[in-house]
Amino acid sequence: MSTQEAPVKNNRPSLVAVGTIVWLSSELMFFAALFAMYFTTRAVQGPKLWLESTGMLNVKFAAINTTVLVLSSVTCQFGVFAAERFQGKRIGPLYKISKWGMREWFALTFLMGAFFIGGQIYEYANLVRDGLSLSSRAYGSVFYLTTGFHGLHVTGGLIAFLIVLIRVAKARKFGHSQATTAIVVSYYWHFVDIVWIALFSTIYLIK
Repeated sequence: MSTQEAPVKNNRPSLVAVGTIVWLSSELMFFAALFAMYFTTRAVQGPKLWLESTGMLNVKFAAINTTVLVLSSVTCQFGVFAAERFQGKRIGPLYKISKWGMREWFALTFLMGAFFIGGQIYEYANLVRDGLSLSSRAYGSVFYLTTGFHGLHVTGGLIAFLIVLIRVAKARKFGHSQATTAIVVSYYWHFVDIVWIALFSTIYLIK
């Protein structure tokens, strides 16, 4: 009597996910360099001049903007949970959040990220109006460089969400490939959120 071997389950991690984690590690080094530039400039300028510049920041508005971005990580993760159970779209009315799929959660995350970018642009406009520009003083240079590069990373994440949403809409069936893409994008989004928490604490709270 012949015996049939059971199929071996492939537990190897996705190469795309591993590659993304490695790439995010290099991005972490990039932001570490920005933090080093910020603290070095602060030490050279002295506490008095630094306090005058930081006094121009609208901490309350930035805190609201930060809260929206942090909550977008929560909505993004709910989208990942839906992707892991291969639910690409909602299975009930729109007002029933418990029935949402990956598309609805990722669309909400996109809107929250876009709100954050809009808030950042609004803040920039007010600071420039008050006399704090990229070239006005040393603080302006490090402020716009650190927050600006982060804003570019958030914009890149928004583009990634759009690509995922378009791919899912075109796919006949939500499968493993679409789920893996959603999970990888969530890695990136959580990363930019964590970096912003560190930036917000450094720039707006530690004056």
